[in-house]
Amino acid sequence: MFSKLKLFTGNANPELAKEVATFAGIPLGDAEVFKFSNDDTFVKINDNVRGADAFIIQSTCYPVNDNMMELLIMIDALKRASAQRISVVIPYYGYARSDKKDQPRVPITAKLVADLITVAGADRVITVDLHADQIQGFFNIPVDHLYSIPIFARYFKSMGVDEDNLVVVSPDSGGANRARSLAKRLNCSLAIGDKRRTGNDNNAEVLNVIGDVKGKVAILFDDIIDTGGSLIKIANKLADLGAEKVYAACVHGVLSGTASVKIFNSKIDKLFVTDSIELLNHQKNEKIVQISIADMLAFAIRGIHLEESISELFD
Repeated sequence: MFSKLKLFTGNANPELAKEVATFAGIPLGDAEVFKFSNDDTFVKINDNVRGADAFIIQSTCYPVNDNMMELLIMIDALKRASAQRISVVIPYYGYARSDKKDQPRVPITAKLVADLITVAGADRVITVDLHADQIQGFFNIPVDHLYSIPIFARYFKSMGVDEDNLVVVSPDSGGANRARSLAKRLNCSLAIGDKRRTGNDNNAEVLNVIGDVKGKVAILFDDIIDTGGSLIKIANKLADLGAEKVYAACVHGVLSGTASVKIFNSKIDKLFVTDSIELLNHQKNEKIVQISIADMLAFAIRGIHLEESISELFD
């Protein structure tokens, strides 16, 4: 049934790819992906992929440009090896925050990346929690946009937190729909942070929190945590307003710079992130908990290969 299904990965997150392969019941394909001494990326597919339904699992996380080039070159290698269909699984879509022209003379890099992936030869894209939903429309090929909200909901329910004592908090109005979806699944209340960015450095200032958080367990829910500055500021505000505990849940744990250290020293009790991005040793500490999305990706891959509906993932 799965003889034509082939899974490959680059160097972005090999552990996630191995876990996906285990859940899917398919061995991970043999591909050499490395750099020459002159910094050129080289790819060689060692498996026979003629007529295959090939999937590449590759987040375009740090180092973003290296992982992006690996993905593009792997697509080209599979295309030239006569793979019948090439689907790219991008758990974390780099450049997603450059999704609109919000200043004079700036690019829409998320659209450029979509064009590069399409021109390289991809037939389909599977991704998780895009920063902006409209990025799906940047592609002229099918896009399966998966959401990790059901995974987070199941995890928090398993923690046994009383729903009457729980509140989901969106850091700002832009993420309100995302936080509302989680709150609905947890059958709890919703609060929204009111912040603005000031000065030349575009720093966020938390003005207020709309909603009742006093005496409650607050779950700050966002799609990406990068430097962690904004999240920590609103966590401090929640603590000042009397929140009993402050958890943070972010789909993509970029955690650039000293973000991990700042989280450890903050009023955030626990930070929950998915494994869409591999955590490096210096990013790990006892406050950071990683939740796997491998089973969701494996279900999607098998369903797409068998031409079945994957809408069950949204239930």
